[in-house]
Amino acid sequence: MSSRNLFVTHRGLGLSLLALALVVSACAPAVASTPEKVVVKETVVVAGTPQVKEVIKEVVITPTPKAMDALGSIKLNASGATFPQPLYEDWAFAFNQLDPSVVINYAGGGSGQGIKDIKAGTVDFAGSDALLSDKDYADVPNLQMIPTVAGAVVLAYNVKGITTSLTLDANTVAGIYLGKIEKWNDPAIAALNLDVKLPDLPINVVHRSDGSGTTNIFTLYLSAVSDDWKTPKGPGAGTAVDWPVDKLNRGQGGKGNPGVAAAIQNTNGAIGYVELAYAKSNSILYAKMINASGKTVEASIPSTVAAIKDAQFSDKLTAIIVNGKQPDAWPIAGFTYLIVNKDYKDCKKAGKLVGFINWALTNKAATDRASKLLYAPLPTEVQPKVMDVIGKITCNGQPMMTK
Repeated sequence: MSSRNLFVTHRGLGLSLLALALVVSACAPAVASTPEKVVVKETVVVAGTPQVKEVIKEVVITPTPKAMDALGSIKLNASGATFPQPLYEDWAFAFNQLDPSVVINYAGGGSGQGIKDIKAGTVDFAGSDALLSDKDYADVPNLQMIPTVAGAVVLAYNVKGITTSLTLDANTVAGIYLGKIEKWNDPAIAALNLDVKLPDLPINVVHRSDGSGTTNIFTLYLSAVSDDWKTPKGPGAGTAVDWPVDKLNRGQGGKGNPGVAAAIQNTNGAIGYVELAYAKSNSILYAKMINASGKTVEASIPSTVAAIKDAQFSDKLTAIIVNGKQPDAWPIAGFTYLIVNKDYKDCKKAGKLVGFINWALTNKAATDRASKLLYAPLPTEVQPKVMDVIGKITCNGQPMMTK
């Protein structure tokens, strides 16, 4: 066979294979395939002779696209903390753009609800700003907390006629929630805001009505700064507490961060604690705080990052960062966590969940999305420990993290 005939035969075969490939690709969905270099042997004719020889060379080939899961075929359901809900919903949307087979439904409901649901096995993962208790771990040893970001809890308020940011400190915040400071023109508040004319208006104190990680962060702060709050007879810290202001008929409950934000907006004289993103997105004024170092600070990513600097993580990857001693630290800050199972039974779901968490914590686009929503990233020194834990998530004993 002449070399010309040989070329024509190969060309015809190539066209046939191309046609077959087009038919196959039209019949099945595919993911983008990455070209790769491979080493091949090829038989060639030595120029000017009838002899042939083998040569080895490197060529670039594009593998046949692999079939992928149908659009929206894998649903990951979650509930829990409203503190990070704006971010988790944003991440879920962005991840679906990268992998349309995955739909992540994050229902919120509060940290208490999330813990309840993950323990009952009715969700694939949960969100919580509150830490699991020893009893939670004893009830369900399969649970693992994974820190994702940190955020600031702020005191948002609605006082007709006041359009500037007020300043509060530990004593005034504790006094308001203990019911000891009743009006906006109380001398303790006035002393911190000499250039503001404060009205003779009752303070309507808003708090969460549901089991809440945001409440946990806020009451951890109050317990750190107020002896009256942390005394055995005081409210103490937790996802739900007995609010002294309720007994004085000056308290009002709101469900979730959105519920508290709405109550503040709709009530003249109201003050309440919400995650910073909710105050910003709803254009609600919030107070500056005098921190443990005596410095007046504003809630922001830099002040939250400053609060993180003193974080001491436990062997369960949890840390409390309220009332930090760094000069620029925001005093009412906390980490928020995903709660996952260490081992899953549905491997497709497990694989997609691990992929989502890995993307959320390592991808620059995901980090940028968090920053735009005013959440601070994890400390660099804890990231390897977090990735190690993610790498140990399994399905029926088999690791889900692909290298």
